[in-house]
Amino acid sequence: MRRIVTCGTVLLLALTAANADAQSLKLDRPLTARAALLTGRSPIIIRPLHPLVDLLVRSVGGTLGGALPSVNGRVANVPNAALAVLAASGLVQRLAYDRPTVASNERTGVTVGATAVREAYGYDGSGVGVAVIDSGVAATHDDLTDPSLSLRVVKFVDFVNGVTVPYDDYGHGTHVAGIVAGNGLDSSGARSGIAPRARLVVLKALNSSGTGRISDVIAALDYVVNHKTQFNIRVVNLSVAAGVYESYNSDLLAQATRQAVERGIVVVAAAGNVGRNSAGQAQYGGITAPGNAPWVLTVGGSSHMGTTDRADDVMARFSSRGPTRFDYAAKPDLVAPGVGIESLSAPGSTLYSKYSAYLLGGTIATSYPPYLSLSGTSMAAPVVAGTVALMLQANPSLTPNAVKAILQYTAQIYQAYDPLTEGAGFLNAAGAVQLARFFSVGGEDPTDATWGRQIIWGNHRVSGGLLTPDVNAWALTMRWGSGTAAGGPVVWGTVWNAADNEWTTWSTSCSDIACTSASWSGESPNVVWGARCGGADCAWTTWSATDDQTVVWGTDDSQTVVWGTNDDETVVWGTGDDETVVWGTGCGQDCEPVIWNR
Repeated sequence: MRRIVTCGTVLLLALTAANADAQSLKLDRPLTARAALLTGRSPIIIRPLHPLVDLLVRSVGGTLGGALPSVNGRVANVPNAALAVLAASGLVQRLAYDRPTVASNERTGVTVGATAVREAYGYDGSGVGVAVIDSGVAATHDDLTDPSLSLRVVKFVDFVNGVTVPYDDYGHGTHVAGIVAGNGLDSSGARSGIAPRARLVVLKALNSSGTGRISDVIAALDYVVNHKTQFNIRVVNLSVAAGVYESYNSDLLAQATRQAVERGIVVVAAAGNVGRNSAGQAQYGGITAPGNAPWVLTVGGSSHMGTTDRADDVMARFSSRGPTRFDYAAKPDLVAPGVGIESLSAPGSTLYSKYSAYLLGGTIATSYPPYLSLSGTSMAAPVVAGTVALMLQANPSLTPNAVKAILQYTAQIYQAYDPLTEGAGFLNAAGAVQLARFFSVGGEDPTDATWGRQIIWGNHRVSGGLLTPDVNAWALTMRWGSGTAAGGPVVWGTVWNAADNEWTTWSTSCSDIACTSASWSGESPNVVWGARCGGADCAWTTWSATDDQTVVWGTDDSQTVVWGTNDDETVVWGTGDDETVVWGTGCGQDCEPVIWNR
């Protein structure tokens, strides 16, 4: 008896067979490994070339999820055995693993200068929308109300369970929201956030265990872009981490963040918490996604050591170092306090129970301890996100590139650390807001001797000049780290020319800051690793424009790298479908909660 098939089936089979050689080019690294499995299923993001791809997914036993417009993708769940069939189809452009994501203050505000700048200028984040993509929010917390007791969470969207009423079953998002914009009501103002009157748009992408999928984060970013005007969203905080399996040029999560940045939204992301290996040794190369993208403002973690004196600040041992995997780019961009950060608790949540010993009372009577102390770059990122809200209140015209440059230029350099550890330096919120305001209103140049007065543009350290507002480096069309602008030099500002006794252009063509056009090819960076940067120190003095980037990480025990030096680059997240990631919110042995002595 003859078999009868539909015309659609014939077309699907023909297109599949005709493109079998393209399979290896369409699967990302994790899916390439999973395609060899005969059992199990994989959550994926599929980029179609034709609408019939939906039919193809169903024909191989897959189920379809939501659309992801910013990356021209669609969520699906398919048998591992069907991955090769999908990859060979001419209906499919690309398949990516829907990778897991995890959730990666009274002294803090004073230490970074946010409290001083609020008092000096009255900036508090009013009118600025900050999107927090995390595990949700306990919106009824006292510290998230305004004086009239109306809720300050202006929008809540749940991409995990579809619940419409704000909640936080993990507790991480509430803690992050409080760092950004808590008003300190339960502590008489002592534990207020950095921008206590910013408007919060909370987008839940992590579940009760603090894990999720990049597709939900991408969907949340799509929401931010589509509702930017409605809520005046100018900042996104991503205290989440996903593994890095490819260049940011093709990674879908990185590309989704780029869509937001190109629309004038500053995307702040945690660097990750893998600055040490299992033996407690420092390791480089641990920046997580989407912090590996150049257009993202990537934040590492420091410690204020329980004081408000900046002199004793140190790097947090857990904070991930650069360079980024695959692209070998300089990261983080800067660091901010991330150890023992006291912010809001969420009663009934996972972290509320898990870290009950680190719950803290306030100064007024409450039915539960309203504060919790946590550590991690997840806590450092919202310190910067709140600072950005203050900067944008002072100067709404700032672009994401201008914001990053100002933050780096005003940061304080600590000579004990290299730029792959501290980036451009330790956050100076007061200086950043002052310079942002200067960009808007002019007046006397606020430059201070404590400022690092440098930016790390791609893999190049540039210093010696003054930032100015009207230059091509800050354009929305300019990718951070680019070597040219429309065929010409990238201009950041002005530099003093002593020979001619005048200010001249500070750009990629200058000759007095080690950024000559001859060395600007990108092949000889003067910031990152260099052939002579070995051992644990990576001293700044060993790096120059003549160094190359052929270092084999892991050549001694003091400088191991997260992804290994052999062919074993696949990370084992767990067993079966239990996608438990290595770093988690507990940050291993180096990132437990802290309560500073009082």
